[in-house]
Amino acid sequence: MADDGRRGDDEDRGPGAAYQMFVVMEDLLDKLKVLNYEDEVLAKHNMKALSRHYFASSPYTPSNPGEQFYMFTVIAAWLINVAGRPFENPHEHDDPNATVSNILSHLRALGGQVDFPPAKLKSGSGEHVCCVLDQLVEEALKRKGFSWKKPIYPSEEQEEECVMEDDAELTLNKVEEEMAEDADEFEEENVLDLEALKARSTQSEGTMSKPEMILESQIDAAEWNLEVERVLPQLKVTIRTDNKDWRVHVDQIHQHQSGIKNSLKDAKVYLDKLQEDVSKTLEKVSSREKYLNTQLEPLIAEYRTAQSQLSQARELYQQGSGGVTERTRTLAEISEELEKVKQEMEEKGSSMSDGAPVVRIRQSLTKLRQEIQQMDVRMGVVEHTLLQARLSHKNNMTRDMHATNTHTDSHTHIY
Repeated sequence: MADDGRRGDDEDRGPGAAYQMFVVMEDLLDKLKVLNYEDEVLAKHNMKALSRHYFASSPYTPSNPGEQFYMFTVIAAWLINVAGRPFENPHEHDDPNATVSNILSHLRALGGQVDFPPAKLKSGSGEHVCCVLDQLVEEALKRKGFSWKKPIYPSEEQEEECVMEDDAELTLNKVEEEMAEDADEFEEENVLDLEALKARSTQSEGTMSKPEMILESQIDAAEWNLEVERVLPQLKVTIRTDNKDWRVHVDQIHQHQSGIKNSLKDAKVYLDKLQEDVSKTLEKVSSREKYLNTQLEPLIAEYRTAQSQLSQARELYQQGSGGVTERTRTLAEISEELEKVKQEMEEKGSSMSDGAPVVRIRQSLTKLRQEIQQMDVRMGVVEHTLLQARLSHKNNMTRDMHATNTHTDSHTHIY
Protein backbone atom coordinates (compact mmCIF):
# COMPACT_ATOMS: atom_id res chain seq x y z
CA MET A 1 0.00 0.00 0.00
CA ALA A 2 2.88 2.33 0.74
CA ASP A 3 4.34 1.67 -2.68
CA ASP A 4 1.02 2.47 -4.32
CA GLY A 5 0.82 5.71 -2.42
CA ARG A 6 4.35 6.58 -3.38
CA ARG A 7 3.59 5.89 -7.04
CA GLY A 8 0.61 8.16 -6.82
CA ASP A 9 2.77 10.90 -5.32
CA ASP A 10 5.33 10.43 -8.11
CA GLU A 11 2.62 10.76 -10.75
CA ASP A 12 1.34 13.93 -9.09
CA ARG A 13 4.84 15.41 -8.87
CA GLY A 14 5.59 14.82 -12.53
CA PRO A 15 8.06 12.82 -14.63
CA GLY A 16 11.09 14.24 -12.79
CA ALA A 17 10.20 12.45 -9.55
CA ALA A 18 12.13 9.36 -10.66
CA TYR A 19 15.36 11.42 -10.60
CA GLN A 20 14.71 13.04 -7.21
CA MET A 21 16.93 10.45 -5.48
CA PHE A 22 19.95 11.73 -7.43
CA VAL A 23 19.39 15.21 -5.96
CA VAL A 24 18.91 13.72 -2.48
CA MET A 25 22.13 11.72 -2.88
CA GLU A 26 24.13 14.82 -3.84
CA ASP A 27 22.78 16.74 -0.81
CA LEU A 28 23.51 13.71 1.38
CA LEU A 29 27.13 13.62 0.24
CA ASP A 30 27.56 17.33 1.07
CA LYS A 31 26.08 16.78 4.54
CA LEU A 32 28.37 13.80 5.16
CA LYS A 33 31.36 15.94 4.19
CA VAL A 34 30.21 18.56 6.70
CA LEU A 35 30.28 15.84 9.38
CA ASN A 36 33.80 14.82 8.23
CA TYR A 37 32.84 11.28 7.31
CA GLU A 38 36.14 10.75 5.45
CA ASP A 39 38.10 10.61 8.71
CA GLU A 40 35.35 9.23 10.93
CA VAL A 41 34.14 6.37 8.72
CA LEU A 42 36.23 5.81 5.60
CA ALA A 43 39.63 5.97 7.28
CA LYS A 44 38.57 3.64 10.13
CA HIS A 45 36.99 0.99 7.90
CA ASN A 46 39.48 1.39 5.01
CA MET A 47 36.78 2.28 2.48
CA LYS A 48 36.72 4.29 -0.71
CA ALA A 49 35.09 7.70 -0.93
CA LEU A 50 31.47 7.80 -2.07
CA SER A 51 30.64 9.01 -5.56
CA ARG A 52 27.95 11.58 -6.27
CA HIS A 53 25.33 8.92 -7.11
CA TYR A 54 26.61 5.96 -5.07
CA PHE A 55 23.32 4.97 -3.41
CA ALA A 56 21.11 6.09 -6.34
CA SER A 57 20.15 3.08 -8.44
CA SER A 58 19.98 3.42 -12.23
CA PRO A 59 21.04 1.36 -15.27
CA TYR A 60 23.92 3.75 -15.92
CA THR A 61 25.49 3.60 -12.44
CA PRO A 62 27.65 0.61 -11.42
CA SER A 63 26.06 -1.45 -8.65
CA ASN A 64 27.45 -3.96 -6.14
CA PRO A 65 24.58 -4.86 -3.77
CA GLY A 66 26.76 -6.52 -1.13
CA GLU A 67 29.26 -3.67 -0.93
CA GLN A 68 26.55 -1.00 -1.07
CA PHE A 69 24.52 -2.66 1.70
CA TYR A 70 27.58 -2.92 3.96
CA MET A 71 28.47 0.73 3.28
CA PHE A 72 24.87 1.73 4.03
CA THR A 73 24.81 -0.13 7.36
CA VAL A 74 28.20 1.29 8.44
CA ILE A 75 27.23 4.91 7.64
CA ALA A 76 23.78 4.47 9.23
CA ALA A 77 25.33 3.07 12.43
CA TRP A 78 27.79 5.96 12.60
CA LEU A 79 25.03 8.55 12.07
CA ILE A 80 22.87 6.94 14.77
CA ASN A 81 25.80 7.15 17.19
CA VAL A 82 26.41 10.78 16.23
CA ALA A 83 22.69 11.49 16.78
CA GLY A 84 23.08 10.38 20.41
CA ARG A 85 21.85 6.78 20.40
CA PRO A 86 24.15 3.80 21.03
CA PHE A 87 24.45 1.44 18.07
CA GLU A 88 27.04 -1.30 17.53
CA ASN A 89 29.01 -1.31 14.31
CA PRO A 90 27.62 -4.00 11.97
CA HIS A 91 29.72 -6.79 10.50
CA GLU A 92 29.66 -8.38 7.07
CA HIS A 93 28.35 -11.72 8.40
CA ASP A 94 25.43 -10.27 10.39
CA ASP A 95 21.85 -11.06 9.48
CA PRO A 96 20.70 -8.31 7.07
CA ASN A 97 17.09 -8.49 8.24
CA ALA A 98 18.07 -7.94 11.88
CA THR A 99 20.42 -5.08 10.94
CA VAL A 100 17.77 -3.32 8.85
CA SER A 101 15.12 -3.70 11.55
CA ASN A 102 17.49 -2.23 14.16
CA ILE A 103 18.28 0.76 11.94
CA LEU A 104 14.59 1.44 11.28
CA SER A 105 13.70 1.12 14.96
CA HIS A 106 16.36 3.72 15.88
CA LEU A 107 15.13 5.95 13.06
CA ARG A 108 11.57 5.77 14.39
CA ALA A 109 12.87 6.56 17.88
CA LEU A 110 14.60 9.67 16.46
CA GLY A 111 11.30 10.81 14.91
CA GLY A 112 11.89 9.67 11.33
CA GLN A 113 9.16 8.51 8.98
CA VAL A 114 9.21 4.92 7.70
CA ASP A 115 6.35 4.12 5.31
CA PHE A 116 7.93 1.24 3.34
CA PRO A 117 8.79 -2.42 4.05
CA PRO A 118 12.29 -3.17 5.43
CA ALA A 119 13.04 -5.42 2.44
CA LYS A 120 13.48 -2.28 0.29
CA LEU A 121 16.77 -1.54 2.08
CA LYS A 122 18.38 -4.96 1.48
CA SER A 123 19.48 -3.99 -2.02
CA GLY A 124 21.78 -1.29 -0.60
CA SER A 125 20.66 1.35 -3.11
CA GLY A 126 17.57 3.18 -4.25
CA GLU A 127 15.22 5.91 -3.15
CA HIS A 128 14.47 4.39 0.27
CA VAL A 129 18.17 4.02 1.19
CA CYS A 130 18.82 7.68 0.30
CA CYS A 131 15.74 8.75 2.28
CA VAL A 132 16.82 6.84 5.43
CA LEU A 133 20.39 8.18 5.31
CA ASP A 134 19.14 11.73 4.66
CA GLN A 135 16.88 11.61 7.74
CA LEU A 136 19.70 10.21 9.88
CA VAL A 137 22.20 12.83 8.72
CA GLU A 138 19.67 15.58 9.46
CA GLU A 139 19.32 14.31 13.02
CA ALA A 140 23.12 14.11 13.34
CA LEU A 141 23.49 17.71 12.15
CA LYS A 142 20.86 18.84 14.66
CA ARG A 143 22.78 17.00 17.39
CA LYS A 144 25.99 18.76 16.36
CA GLY A 145 24.20 22.13 16.32
CA PHE A 146 24.98 22.78 12.69
CA SER A 147 22.71 25.08 10.72
CA TRP A 148 22.82 26.16 7.11
CA LYS A 149 23.48 29.86 6.55
CA LYS A 150 22.75 32.05 3.59
CA PRO A 151 25.54 32.08 1.00
CA ILE A 152 27.76 35.16 0.75
CA TYR A 153 28.48 35.94 -2.87
CA PRO A 154 31.80 37.69 -3.67
CA SER A 155 31.59 41.10 -5.28
CA GLU A 156 32.60 40.87 -8.91
CA GLU A 157 33.75 43.78 -11.05
CA GLN A 158 31.50 44.70 -13.85
CA GLU A 159 32.87 43.37 -17.06
CA GLU A 160 33.17 45.60 -20.02
CA GLU A 161 30.47 45.14 -22.59
CA CYS A 162 31.65 43.38 -25.71
CA VAL A 163 30.17 44.44 -29.00
CA MET A 164 29.63 41.57 -31.41
CA GLU A 165 30.66 42.20 -34.95
CA ASP A 166 28.43 41.47 -37.91
CA ASP A 167 29.08 38.69 -40.39
CA ALA A 168 30.22 41.18 -43.00
CA GLU A 169 32.77 42.71 -40.64
CA LEU A 170 34.07 39.25 -39.72
CA THR A 171 34.57 38.34 -43.36
CA LEU A 172 36.31 41.68 -44.01
CA ASN A 173 38.63 41.12 -41.06
CA LYS A 174 39.54 37.70 -42.45
CA VAL A 175 40.33 39.25 -45.81
CA GLU A 176 42.46 41.94 -44.12
CA GLU A 177 44.43 39.30 -42.21
CA GLU A 178 45.08 37.37 -45.43
CA MET A 179 46.27 40.51 -47.17
CA ALA A 180 48.55 41.38 -44.25
CA GLU A 181 50.08 37.90 -44.32
CA ASP A 182 50.64 38.17 -48.09
CA ALA A 183 52.32 41.57 -47.64
CA ASP A 184 54.59 40.19 -44.89
CA GLU A 185 55.63 37.28 -47.09
CA PHE A 186 56.70 39.53 -49.94
CA GLU A 187 58.75 41.88 -47.76
CA GLU A 188 62.49 41.48 -47.98
CA GLU A 189 65.22 42.29 -45.56
CA ASN A 190 66.74 45.13 -47.59
CA VAL A 191 63.48 46.94 -48.35
CA LEU A 192 63.32 50.48 -47.07
CA ASP A 193 60.25 51.64 -45.21
CA LEU A 194 59.22 55.29 -45.55
CA GLU A 195 57.41 55.30 -42.26
CA ALA A 196 60.53 54.05 -40.49
CA LEU A 197 62.62 56.67 -42.22
CA LYS A 198 60.17 59.37 -41.16
CA ALA A 199 60.25 58.15 -37.58
CA ARG A 200 64.05 58.15 -37.59
CA SER A 201 64.19 61.61 -39.06
CA THR A 202 61.75 62.98 -36.48
CA GLN A 203 63.70 61.30 -33.68
CA SER A 204 67.00 62.68 -34.93
CA GLU A 205 65.49 66.14 -35.27
CA GLY A 206 64.26 65.95 -31.70
CA THR A 207 67.62 64.90 -30.26
CA MET A 208 69.96 67.05 -32.42
CA SER A 209 69.87 70.80 -32.52
CA LYS A 210 69.82 72.70 -35.78
CA PRO A 211 73.28 73.88 -36.92
CA GLU A 212 73.84 77.58 -37.06
CA MET A 213 75.99 77.48 -40.20
CA ILE A 214 75.33 75.86 -43.57
CA LEU A 215 76.67 72.35 -43.86
CA GLU A 216 78.71 71.53 -46.93
CA SER A 217 79.27 67.96 -48.07
CA GLN A 218 82.85 66.80 -48.47
CA ILE A 219 81.95 63.60 -50.41
CA ASP A 220 82.92 63.32 -54.06
CA ALA A 221 79.91 63.46 -56.39
CA ALA A 222 81.31 60.79 -58.73
CA GLU A 223 81.77 58.34 -55.86
CA TRP A 224 78.29 59.17 -54.59
CA ASN A 225 76.77 58.43 -58.04
CA LEU A 226 78.67 55.15 -58.24
CA GLU A 227 77.41 54.13 -54.79
CA VAL A 228 73.84 55.06 -55.75
CA GLU A 229 74.03 53.04 -58.97
CA ARG A 230 75.36 50.06 -57.01
CA VAL A 231 72.66 50.22 -54.31
CA LEU A 232 69.79 51.28 -56.60
CA PRO A 233 68.49 47.71 -57.35
CA GLN A 234 68.19 47.11 -53.63
CA LEU A 235 66.27 50.30 -52.91
CA LYS A 236 62.53 49.62 -52.85
CA VAL A 237 59.81 51.70 -51.32
CA THR A 238 56.77 49.96 -49.86
CA ILE A 239 53.63 51.79 -48.98
CA ARG A 240 51.62 50.02 -46.30
CA THR A 241 47.96 49.85 -47.18
CA ASP A 242 45.40 50.36 -44.50
CA ASN A 243 43.49 47.06 -44.28
CA LYS A 244 40.57 48.77 -42.57
CA ASP A 245 39.84 51.01 -45.54
CA TRP A 246 36.39 50.21 -46.97
CA ARG A 247 37.49 50.97 -50.53
CA VAL A 248 39.92 48.05 -50.47
CA HIS A 249 37.14 45.73 -49.33
CA VAL A 250 34.77 47.01 -52.00
CA ASP A 251 37.39 46.37 -54.68
CA GLN A 252 37.95 42.87 -53.33
CA ILE A 253 34.21 42.20 -53.31
CA HIS A 254 33.95 43.31 -56.95
CA GLN A 255 36.89 41.10 -57.87
CA HIS A 256 35.36 38.08 -56.14
CA GLN A 257 32.00 38.82 -57.76
CA SER A 258 33.52 38.94 -61.22
CA GLY A 259 35.42 35.70 -60.54
CA ILE A 260 32.23 34.00 -59.35
CA LYS A 261 30.39 35.15 -62.51
CA ASN A 262 33.14 33.86 -64.77
CA SER A 263 33.23 30.53 -62.91
CA LEU A 264 29.44 30.32 -63.02
CA LYS A 265 29.40 30.72 -66.81
CA ASP A 266 31.71 27.73 -67.23
CA ALA A 267 29.96 25.66 -64.57
CA LYS A 268 26.45 26.49 -65.79
CA VAL A 269 27.07 24.71 -69.10
CA TYR A 270 28.12 21.52 -67.31
CA LEU A 271 25.25 21.81 -64.83
CA ASP A 272 22.69 22.24 -67.63
CA LYS A 273 24.12 19.25 -69.43
CA LEU A 274 24.04 17.23 -66.22
CA GLN A 275 20.43 18.26 -65.64
CA GLU A 276 19.46 17.13 -69.14
CA ASP A 277 21.23 13.80 -68.66
CA VAL A 278 19.55 13.25 -65.29
CA SER A 279 16.09 14.14 -66.68
CA LYS A 280 16.59 11.79 -69.63
CA THR A 281 17.72 9.03 -67.31
CA LEU A 282 14.70 9.57 -65.08
CA GLU A 283 12.38 9.42 -68.08
CA LYS A 284 14.02 6.19 -69.20
CA VAL A 285 13.72 4.72 -65.71
CA SER A 286 10.03 5.70 -65.47
CA SER A 287 9.28 4.23 -68.92
CA ARG A 288 11.12 1.03 -68.04
CA GLU A 289 9.23 0.86 -64.76
CA LYS A 290 5.88 1.23 -66.54
CA TYR A 291 6.89 -1.43 -69.09
CA LEU A 292 7.96 -3.81 -66.31
CA ASN A 293 4.72 -3.19 -64.42
CA THR A 294 2.66 -3.99 -67.52
CA GLN A 295 4.71 -7.10 -68.22
CA LEU A 296 4.67 -8.33 -64.63
CA GLU A 297 0.97 -7.75 -63.93
CA PRO A 298 -0.06 -11.40 -64.63
CA LEU A 299 2.88 -12.68 -62.59
CA ILE A 300 1.93 -10.35 -59.75
CA ALA A 301 -1.66 -11.64 -59.91
CA GLU A 302 -0.40 -15.22 -59.83
CA TYR A 303 1.84 -14.33 -56.89
CA ARG A 304 -1.10 -12.84 -54.99
CA THR A 305 -3.25 -15.92 -55.63
CA ALA A 306 -0.38 -18.18 -54.57
CA GLN A 307 0.08 -16.09 -51.44
CA SER A 308 -3.62 -16.39 -50.58
CA GLN A 309 -3.47 -20.16 -51.17
CA LEU A 310 -0.41 -20.31 -48.98
CA SER A 311 -2.23 -18.50 -46.16
CA GLN A 312 -5.17 -20.91 -46.48
CA ALA A 313 -2.80 -23.89 -46.43
CA ARG A 314 -1.10 -22.49 -43.32
CA GLU A 315 -4.46 -22.17 -41.59
CA LEU A 316 -5.34 -25.75 -42.51
CA TYR A 317 -1.92 -26.89 -41.33
CA GLN A 318 -2.40 -25.11 -38.02
CA GLN A 319 -5.79 -26.74 -37.56
CA GLY A 320 -4.38 -30.14 -38.51
CA SER A 321 -1.39 -29.67 -36.23
CA GLY A 322 -3.77 -28.84 -33.38
CA GLY A 323 -5.67 -32.11 -33.99
CA VAL A 324 -2.40 -34.01 -34.25
CA THR A 325 -1.18 -32.61 -30.94
CA GLU A 326 -4.46 -33.58 -29.28
CA ARG A 327 -4.29 -37.09 -30.70
CA THR A 328 -0.63 -37.32 -29.72
CA ARG A 329 -1.55 -36.46 -26.13
CA THR A 330 -4.33 -39.08 -26.17
CA LEU A 331 -1.90 -41.64 -27.60
CA ALA A 332 0.58 -40.87 -24.83
CA GLU A 333 -2.11 -41.40 -22.17
CA ILE A 334 -3.22 -44.69 -23.76
CA SER A 335 0.39 -45.87 -24.03
CA GLU A 336 0.90 -45.11 -20.33
CA GLU A 337 -2.20 -47.12 -19.42
CA LEU A 338 -1.01 -49.96 -21.68
CA GLU A 339 2.37 -49.98 -19.95
CA LYS A 340 0.65 -50.21 -16.59
CA VAL A 341 -1.51 -53.12 -17.77
CA LYS A 342 1.53 -54.90 -19.20
CA GLN A 343 3.38 -54.45 -15.94
CA GLU A 344 0.44 -55.87 -13.97
CA MET A 345 0.15 -58.82 -16.35
CA GLU A 346 3.86 -59.53 -16.03
CA GLU A 347 3.62 -59.42 -12.24
CA LYS A 348 0.62 -61.79 -12.28
CA GLY A 349 2.31 -64.18 -14.73
CA SER A 350 5.47 -64.24 -12.67
CA SER A 351 3.47 -64.90 -9.53
CA MET A 352 1.49 -67.71 -11.26
CA SER A 353 4.58 -69.45 -12.58
CA ASP A 354 6.40 -69.05 -9.31
CA GLY A 355 5.90 -71.83 -6.66
CA ALA A 356 6.66 -69.65 -3.72
CA PRO A 357 2.99 -68.80 -3.04
CA VAL A 358 2.09 -72.52 -2.91
CA VAL A 359 4.89 -73.13 -0.45
CA ARG A 360 3.64 -70.25 1.63
CA ILE A 361 0.09 -71.67 1.54
CA ARG A 362 1.34 -75.10 2.70
CA GLN A 363 3.33 -73.54 5.50
CA SER A 364 0.34 -71.52 6.56
CA LEU A 365 -1.88 -74.66 6.47
CA THR A 366 0.54 -76.58 8.69
CA LYS A 367 0.58 -73.65 11.07
CA LEU A 368 -3.21 -73.59 11.08
CA ARG A 369 -3.37 -77.33 11.81
CA GLN A 370 -0.92 -76.97 14.69
CA GLU A 371 -2.88 -74.07 16.07
CA ILE A 372 -6.15 -76.05 15.70
CA GLN A 373 -4.65 -78.96 17.64
CA GLN A 374 -3.48 -76.63 20.36
CA MET A 375 -6.93 -75.07 20.46
CA ASP A 376 -8.55 -78.51 20.70
CA VAL A 377 -6.31 -79.41 23.61
CA ARG A 378 -7.08 -76.16 25.32
CA MET A 379 -10.79 -76.61 24.67
CA GLY A 380 -10.63 -80.15 26.16
CA VAL A 381 -8.91 -78.87 29.25
CA VAL A 382 -11.44 -76.08 29.57
CA GLU A 383 -14.35 -78.53 29.11
CA HIS A 384 -12.86 -80.91 31.70
CA THR A 385 -12.44 -78.08 34.24
CA LEU A 386 -15.96 -76.92 33.51
CA LEU A 387 -17.31 -80.45 34.01
CA GLN A 388 -15.44 -80.79 37.30
CA ALA A 389 -16.85 -77.48 38.41
CA ARG A 390 -20.37 -78.53 37.51
CA LEU A 391 -20.02 -81.88 39.35
CA SER A 392 -18.66 -80.25 42.45
CA HIS A 393 -21.44 -77.73 42.39
CA LYS A 394 -24.02 -80.50 41.96
CA ASN A 395 -22.58 -82.50 44.89
CA ASN A 396 -22.70 -79.45 47.07
CA MET A 397 -26.34 -78.87 46.17
CA THR A 398 -27.34 -82.50 46.95
CA ARG A 399 -25.46 -82.36 50.27
CA ASP A 400 -27.26 -79.20 51.21
CA MET A 401 -30.58 -80.71 50.26
CA HIS A 402 -29.98 -83.84 52.43
CA ALA A 403 -28.95 -81.62 55.33
CA THR A 404 -32.15 -79.58 55.11
CA ASN A 405 -34.32 -82.74 54.89
CA THR A 406 -32.84 -84.33 58.03
CA HIS A 407 -33.31 -81.11 59.91
CA THR A 408 -37.00 -80.88 58.97
CA ASP A 409 -37.60 -84.50 59.90
CA SER A 410 -36.18 -84.00 63.37
CA HIS A 411 -38.44 -81.09 63.91
CA THR A 412 -41.50 -83.02 62.88
CA HIS A 413 -40.68 -85.87 65.31
CA ILE A 414 -40.35 -83.40 68.12
CA TYR A 415 -43.72 -81.99 67.51
